[in-house]
Amino acid sequence: MNLNPTTVKVQQLKKKFGSFTAVDNISFEVKQGEIFGFLGANGAGKTTTIRMLCGLLLPTSGEAWVNGFSIDKNSEEIKKNIGYMSQKFSLYNDLTVEENITFYGGIYGLNSNKLIQRKEWILKKLSLVDQRKTITRKIPLGWKQRLALGCAIVHNPPILFLDEPTSGVDPISRREFWELVNELAEQGTTAFVTTHYMDEAEYCNRLSIMHRGKIITINSPQMLKKEYHQSSIEDVFISLIRDNFG
Repeated sequence: MNLNPTTVKVQQLKKKFGSFTAVDNISFEVKQGEIFGFLGANGAGKTTTIRMLCGLLLPTSGEAWVNGFSIDKNSEEIKKNIGYMSQKFSLYNDLTVEENITFYGGIYGLNSNKLIQRKEWILKKLSLVDQRKTITRKIPLGWKQRLALGCAIVHNPPILFLDEPTSGVDPISRREFWELVNELAEQGTTAFVTTHYMDEAEYCNRLSIMHRGKIITINSPQMLKKEYHQSSIEDVFISLIRDNFG
């Protein structure tokens, strides 16, 4: 039995842009320390959902709570309690690696002593010590990914939103990234991840498959493969899309 508290709760969430429905009445819950994945093709509604949960976009209807805070009423509180890493890596390329971490630590209100401690921990943990004085635009993409993660967790948030964080990154960097996410989850951090990589979906504790704004199914990767009699998540995904949408 999973006794961990719920950190994300979503009820009948919908987002429309004019006549287009990007997210269509979705409901789910995420537990503390869980790696929860959103798998779907581009345009499935994954990023729109994350932006609503991060307090960056108001829903058309429905409700959601992140760490106990309403996305409608407490968006500023939500922003203090989450880390957010987008696929575009919101880094300042003209700053050094170290300056980027310092900048984000200041945004999250860390005092000087705490910021120094967290910065040194991040540089060591993400193997960026030798790059600390390097201008960010000059470091390889895999290191930029590590730095973006470091900036997202500088304030040690209880919930981490990762929107296609490994897009365009080489396979070795992707694997190392997931090892770090797993370590954070083992320490109690909730990780909410969107991806369109089928192999990455296997790393999630539970997986939500999304298509055309709707959640088709939610379960662990192991149970999804068993339920749909498939050997891989890719085969599950193809089977579900074919059977439900022709």
